[in-house]
Amino acid sequence: MTAILCRHFGLKHIETAEDIASETFLKATELWGTNGIPENPTAWLYTVAKNKTKDHLRRLNIFETQIKGTISADGFQAEQNIDFTQQTIVDSQLAMIFAVCNPTNSMEAQICLSLQILCGFSVEEIANAFLTKTETIKKRLFRARANLRNDNFQIKKLQKVTIQSRLDTVLKTLYLLFNEGYFSKSNNQLIRRDLCSEAIRLTLILTENPLTNTPQTNALLSLMCFQSSRLDARVSDTGEAILFEQQDKNLWDKELIEKGNYYLINACAGSTNWRTKYHLEAGIAYWHTTPTDENKWQYILQLYDQLILIAYSPITALNRAFAYAKVHGNKQAIKETENLNLIENSYYHSLLGYLYTDTDIDKANKHYNRAIDLTKSKTERKTLIRERDRLKE
Repeated sequence: MTAILCRHFGLKHIETAEDIASETFLKATELWGTNGIPENPTAWLYTVAKNKTKDHLRRLNIFETQIKGTISADGFQAEQNIDFTQQTIVDSQLAMIFAVCNPTNSMEAQICLSLQILCGFSVEEIANAFLTKTETIKKRLFRARANLRNDNFQIKKLQKVTIQSRLDTVLKTLYLLFNEGYFSKSNNQLIRRDLCSEAIRLTLILTENPLTNTPQTNALLSLMCFQSSRLDARVSDTGEAILFEQQDKNLWDKELIEKGNYYLINACAGSTNWRTKYHLEAGIAYWHTTPTDENKWQYILQLYDQLILIAYSPITALNRAFAYAKVHGNKQAIKETENLNLIENSYYHSLLGYLYTDTDIDKANKHYNRAIDLTKSKTERKTLIRERDRLKE
C-alpha cells in the first residue's frame, strides 16, 4: 500500500503515504471488531486507502501545488487513478525497495529504511537485527529520511545499472526480514510466520525478474525454503521453542525442502561465484534437513569455516561452535566457545550451558541463568528455564 501510494506522491512525501496506510488499518480495527471482517478484506483495505488518498489530496491540494509540477514527462503523470491491481502491487513493491536502497544513504541506512517502510519493522526490531542501540537506529532513520526528501527522486521504471548496483543491499534487507521472522528477539512469539512469508514472497518476485534472478537471489530463496521447512517442528503446542535435536522430523515440510533443493541447484548451475554468504548458509541449511547422513556435521562445520572467513558475525561464530561440538566433542567446543568471549550475548551463555551439561552442572546452571537474564524474548526465556531445570533431574 505504501509503495503504490509513493508512486503517486513521490518518495519526498513518504510520510504522507505511510500515514494513509496506518489510518486505513486503524479504521479496519475499529470497524471489523464490531461489523466483522468483510468478505474480501484486501479489497476493502485498498478501497479505503484509495478514498483516504482522494480526501487528502482534496483537503490539502497537494497534487496541484507540490507534486504535479515536479513529475517529469516520463514519470507517472497519467496514473492519476490509484491502481491496486495485483500486478501494480508487485511492480510497486519491487520498484519501492530498489528506490529506498538509494546510494544517497549508507548501506546500513538503506537497509534500516527498507525494514521500516516496506516491512513494518519497529525501531527496536531494527536495532535487534543490527545488534545495536535503538537511539542509534532512530538517528540513522531520521537522517536517511531527510536525505530521501532532499534528493526528491521518484519511483521510476528500474534501469539495469540501478538494479545491479543495489541488489546486494536489497538481498541483505530480505535476509534480515526473514531472520527476524525465523527467530524473533523483540516479540512474544519465537517465530513470526508473517515476516518469513513476506521475505519469501519478495525474494520470489526477484527470481521472477530476469534482471534480479541471480545466483545469490536463488541461494537466498533456497536458504529461506530450507529454514521454513522446519517451522512447524520448532515450536510446541504451548508455544515453547523445541531445540533442533528434539524436533519431530515428521513435521518437517518435505515440499519446502524440495523447493530449497531446486533453488540451490539454480544458484550453483553455471555460476563461478557460488561461495557467497547465501550459498554457504543455504548449504548449511540443506545439511540440517538431511537427518540420515552420518557425516553431515563434518560438512556443516566445513561450510561454517568458509562462512566465518567471508562474513563473520557473533551468531555465525556461535553456530560454528555448536557444529564443532558435534564433530570434536563438547570439551573441545567449550574452549572454542569461551575464546569468543561474547559475555553479553544470551546465545553464548545458553550454548555454554548446553556444552557444560554433561561435565559441570554448576557451570551449566550459571550460564543458563546468565542467558535467561540477557534474553529479550519471553519464549526463549521459557525454553532456557526449561533446559536449566532439566539439570536438576
